[in-house]
Amino acid sequence: MTASQVLQEISAAPEAVRAMLAVNRSIFPVIGKRLRDLKPRAVVTIARGSSDHAAMYFKVLCEICVGIPVSSLGPSLATLYHAPLRMEGLASLAISQSGASPDLIALQKAVREAGALTMAAVNAPGSPLAGESEIVLDIGAGPELSVAATKSFIASAALGAALVAHWAEDAHLLGALERLPEAIAKAIACDWSPAIETLADVSSLYVVGRGPGLAMAGEAALKLKEMCGLHAEAYSAAELMHGPVALVGSDFPVLMVSGGASDGAPRSLAERLALDGVPVFLAGGEARGAVTLPAAEADHPFTDHIAMIASFYVFVEALARRRGFDPDRPPRLKKVTRTF
Repeated sequence: MTASQVLQEISAAPEAVRAMLAVNRSIFPVIGKRLRDLKPRAVVTIARGSSDHAAMYFKVLCEICVGIPVSSLGPSLATLYHAPLRMEGLASLAISQSGASPDLIALQKAVREAGALTMAAVNAPGSPLAGESEIVLDIGAGPELSVAATKSFIASAALGAALVAHWAEDAHLLGALERLPEAIAKAIACDWSPAIETLADVSSLYVVGRGPGLAMAGEAALKLKEMCGLHAEAYSAAELMHGPVALVGSDFPVLMVSGGASDGAPRSLAERLALDGVPVFLAGGEARGAVTLPAAEADHPFTDHIAMIASFYVFVEALARRRGFDPDRPPRLKKVTRTF
């Protein structure tokens, strides 16, 4: 059987990260110094879909490593409400594969005119979004033909981590990013097939993460919806217990993606749910009653999460086929979504 386009692009993720680091190698230190000199009171992010999950990953790392709050801005502030933004002393980071979505372009333009330092991470450096930005970073993933973003998301998340690492002058994280392509290659080989038969016939599940893993949980939930026709919602372990846990059961499983060597999964929650008869799949950790899914270690608490989403992508491609979907052609979706 010929490999799907999406599987071919997942396999290209290690090289995409290498390319992203190489193409931005000279500009990252410049931007890091620029941000240290600017000392922004806050950063705003501008993105949709998978790119918004990469922005959330950047947010968590920025708040942990630099101590600067980060907030996601809704593009409708510019396109629908024409809000009088006041952005002096702030910075913005827009993330987009195509750089062609009109609402993202409009908001980046409004943010720039309102006084913020505007940065854009795009897979098309000559795009209109890049044109509205003072600083342009190349995601460097190359052409991505499948509708579901995979290698471009991985490269975008790694780019956000590199931006934070240079801003914080974090040598440990910078070194881990250089070694990340090898960890991703190992992660692609991880076998998550023990979860396929259980998830082949369910209609809903939760994906649980924590810290940077919550951004990856959001990305996983999105891919389960668009590629597998499976209703999935992402929660932190703490938020799950504030009401949503009432829905889980033998036909409503839980996938935990926040395990691994870096921060571990909330084992007590996994064990509690498994004891109650809930199918629990735990990536990179062990808990009594839960099914363990292997995870490659990327030798840093943050890059572990990027490697883990590569394992998930291989799994979700196989799950889509098992559920009768074409992973390359999700229903009613297009590669570039032009919202206003």
